[in-house]
Amino acid sequence: VCVHWYHGRTCPKPVLDLKAPNWSAGVLFVGTDGILLADYNRRKLLPAERFTDFKPPEPTIPSSIGHRKEWLEACKTGSPTNNCPFSYSGPLTETVLLGNIAYRTGKELHWDPDKMTFTNHPEANKYLKTPYREGWTL
Repeated sequence: VCVHWYHGRTCPKPVLDLKAPNWSAGVLFVGTDGILLADYNRRKLLPAERFTDFKPPEPTIPSSIGHRKEWLEACKTGSPTNNCPFSYSGPLTETVLLGNIAYRTGKELHWDPDKMTFTNHPEANKYLKTPYREGWTL
């Protein structure tokens, strides 16, 4: 499960219930052995006592000029972004957004990426598209 919240919002209560820090933005990855809470510059493994001996790997990704600046440079020059090309950022964004739907429904969801639908809980599909007023389309 992956949960994401944005700047200026309160950290979701279930995240705080896990004794996580109250960051104003972040991504929460829930795995079978623990939880990873991360934002742009920090990360925290929970439960903390389970990961006391964890040593993070050495950084392998070059420093970024900032994702907004990379985006603008790519728009101006036509070159790909350095650290987050669409081939990576598209599937990452899809995962985060689908995780939010799983969180909202409280169900384990099975995703068919080719058909872009949930196969085991059709009612979750209502979160995939915004209903537009008559006369407006996207």
